[in-house]
Amino acid sequence: MRVAVNISAQQLRHENLPLMVRGALACYDLSPNDLELEITESTAMQNPEITLSILNQLSDMGIALAIDDFGTGYSSLAYLKHLPIQRLKLDQSFVKDIESDLSDAAICSATIALGHNLGLELVAEGVETQAQRDFLTKLGCDVLQGYLYSKPLPASEIIDYLRANS
Repeated sequence: MRVAVNISAQQLRHENLPLMVRGALACYDLSPNDLELEITESTAMQNPEITLSILNQLSDMGIALAIDDFGTGYSSLAYLKHLPIQRLKLDQSFVKDIESDLSDAAICSATIALGHNLGLELVAEGVETQAQRDFLTKLGCDVLQGYLYSKPLPASEIIDYLRANS
């Protein structure tokens, strides 16, 4: 199982981030495959040269990378295609009204198609209803997450939840 961790803009600007990540993996006896780092689309667009350098180092270590909240920032698709990412996480603001808003449905459909054409895995955030699940599954979305599956849990309950739902 892989754990996803959000990286802030400040953390991403820190040139020693790859070294700190390597140290955390060693400290907890984890493989790079155990970790996915998520950055927001807006964060990825700040200081593109530094961001690309750091993300390349993390990717070279074998760590999975994701763009979180995709569709809410102002990214350049020309820049996006150069990022060493494996996943796009479609923002929940598009998923929320997917059943009633044709624009949201079109954005979800186009984003899933774009991601797949770039060889990326697509994750839909904020899935709360069976109808949303069915619609996104029909579009070919790879992973769904949201309250339909579980609300946030305290750390003490996570192991039991994972055992019961694996």
